[in-house]
This record gives sequence, structure tokens and C-alpha cells, in this order.
Amino acid sequence: MKILFIGDIFARSGLSVTKQYLAKYHSDYDFVIANAENCAGGFGITRKHFEQLLDMGVDVMTLGNHTWDQQEVYQLLEESPRLIRPLNYPPGVPGLGFASFQIEDARIHVVQIMGRIFMDALDCPFRAIDSVLEGLPKQDAVIVDFHAEATSEKKLMLFHLAGRVSALIGTHTHVQTADEVIKNGTAYITDVGMTGPQDSSIGMNYDEVYKRIVQKLPSRYKASEQLGTLCGLAVDIEQGRAKQIERIQWRAE
Repeated sequence: MKILFIGDIFARSGLSVTKQYLAKYHSDYDFVIANAENCAGGFGITRKHFEQLLDMGVDVMTLGNHTWDQQEVYQLLEESPRLIRPLNYPPGVPGLGFASFQIEDARIHVVQIMGRIFMDALDCPFRAIDSVLEGLPKQDAVIVDFHAEATSEKKLMLFHLAGRVSALIGTHTHVQTADEVIKNGTAYITDVGMTGPQDSSIGMNYDEVYKRIVQKLPSRYKASEQLGTLCGLAVDIEQGRAKQIERIQWRAE
């Protein structure tokens, strides 16, 4: 089984390059996962974006700290297991943090957890992921999106999960790291990066960010319309274990 994980899709630039890439290469993959929490101009996802990504060939979308930015996501999360929010939100929160899918004769489980260092205080991601892994067959593929800020926390999660999941893929920082590795059958990258305008302040126009950070003037962030780059990770999985890993950077035409 070959899976593709697409890093944080940012606004129209990210959606456009995702559409271009999947139009060319979708047939190369058995299953496509995308972090989609920045589709709506950098702030959450709407029903329109959700349906667009399904039409492009994305099988499952994960979210993150921008999960609740758009009001319609509450209902979307209740309607479809193909949209997943972090598992370690408190009990009773709408939606799922874990979903399972059948691909011919293989089973794949997709999980998202969110870190706690420099992030909102949530339940422990280590305990949350342990509660899901209990009882899963070893031959099943398990893909974990770890939406976290601190590299130290992500590396510690690799120490915790190596040999227990098929892939542990970091999201959130929007900057792709070059540390992809397979450890004890677990594919890992600290951050898969942002799918969107790389010539930007992690997706936003420089001017508005400059005003707020450097000049300390109030400024509303606006998503950059520059051509996007798809940042992703391709992983070959056999009997629940990663056999090959490829980091992807593909620029829009």
C-alpha cells in the first residue's frame, strides 16, 4: 500500500497546487490524506473546501488548532469520518479523532493528536494515542498526524510510537524538515511542511505580518496568492510496517 500525506493546505494557493498534483499523480497512490485546517484563507475549513478536496481525490482530511475557526465545521465533523479533528480534545467535543477505512484487502487507521508545548492545553496526546492503539491488529496500517509546535515533543512521540504505528507525520509549523526516517518500521518526519505559497510568512502576505510584528501596528493577515508548492510525504507500507519513505516538494505550474 502506498499512501500520500499532503502537508497543511493553505488557502487558494494550496488548493490549486493540490488539484494540479493529484490530477497528475493520484493514480500512484492507494490512499491520500491531507491536513486541511488552513483551507479557508488560513483559518479552518468550510463545507465547500471539504467537498472540493474529496473531488480532487483526497480520502481523509485532518485538522488541528484551527479546527473550530469556521462554524460549519461542527456539523461536518458529525457527518463524515473523512474529516478528523485532534483525538485529545476533551470528551463530548463534536467529531472523531480516529477513523478506519478498508482498501481492498488492507485496513488503514488514521489518527490525529495535538501537542501541548506552546499550544492550547489539551488532554495528554501520549495517553490518547495509546487508547486507540490497544487491540489494533499489527498488520493494519496506522497513520498518525501529530499537530504540534515543538520539535522536542514530536521526536519524543517518535520514541513513544516507533514500531507501533506505520507513520508518524508532523504538521503545524508549515516548514518542511529534512529528517525523514524509518525507525523500527515507523516512517517519520518532524514536519511535512505547508502546501501553499512558500514565498510568504507561512502562508500570509509579508506586508501585513511585518506591520504587526515589526512595527507593532494592528493589521489583518491576508493569505498570499503566490504560486504554491505541494509539500508531502509518500510512504510504502507492508503488513503495517513502513518500507520506503519519500519527501515531496512539487511546485505549481
